[in-house]
Amino acid sequence: MVVVSRRKSVGLFIALSVGLISVILLLYVGWVLLSWRTGVLLFLGILLLAMLISGVILNTFFLVREIRRNEQHDAFINAVTHELKTPIASIRLYLQTLQTRPVDDAKRAEFYRTMVEDSDRLLATVEQVLRTGRIGSAKGKPNLARIDLGEVVEECVTRARTLYHLAPEALAYTPGAGASILADMDEVQAAISNLIENAVKYSGGQVRVTVETATVDEEHVAVRVHDHGTGIPKTELKQIFKRFHRAPGPVAARIPGTGLGLYIVRSVAKRHGGRAWAESEGPGRGSTFVLQLPIAR
Repeated sequence: MVVVSRRKSVGLFIALSVGLISVILLLYVGWVLLSWRTGVLLFLGILLLAMLISGVILNTFFLVREIRRNEQHDAFINAVTHELKTPIASIRLYLQTLQTRPVDDAKRAEFYRTMVEDSDRLLATVEQVLRTGRIGSAKGKPNLARIDLGEVVEECVTRARTLYHLAPEALAYTPGAGASILADMDEVQAAISNLIENAVKYSGGQVRVTVETATVDEEHVAVRVHDHGTGIPKTELKQIFKRFHRAPGPVAARIPGTGLGLYIVRSVAKRHGGRAWAESEGPGRGSTFVLQLPIAR
């Protein structure tokens, strides 16, 4: 309801701006017909018209941008609330069950395992929000150290297989030539993990994700994460890296997330002098995400 209301507000202000421009044009045409002999007045009239039209256009532009930003913030709050509330409710339910009735050892072990997984999910959401604040801060500096990129990628792949209970063929890793990078270990791990988990979540029912590392040239190495999932429209390839932005569509709406993962990936790439981008042939045709970083010298 809030989104519909805001869209109506955008349409109202756009219609108002168009109406004002139309009135200004009519007044201007009438004024020119009456004052065509006065050159100075004609010049001042043109200047005034240009200023009025520019003001109306700028007002509409900033208004629409602010409304869209508010919608993204609301979507982020709703997503984070869901990501926090769901595991908490699950943990509480299992604890109440253990507290109120006897449970056999096998069931108790299953409850403990589920609660640990929910705790990990809760912690991951909190860490992602905190990491976004640190990366977005101008004062935050990465703690650089020489690390082996291949080892970091392999650790992230192993972690994702365990987290999502995937077989090696569902999430395959193809190591390339070894390369060391000068980077913040925590930030690079977060970026690669976000790419892998994003590919797994958007793969649909059958997960087939391939992770590769390869040397691009003498100065850069890249991590490529390819999936056969929902794909990305051409118009969204750059938008999805913006903070709070999530790809539109009913499929994406059902997938949990905060809209911060890809923003963190691009921010980490920029902070380390690299790049991050997405490639896709369109909806339903899978996608490839690339994280390119400079090789340590």
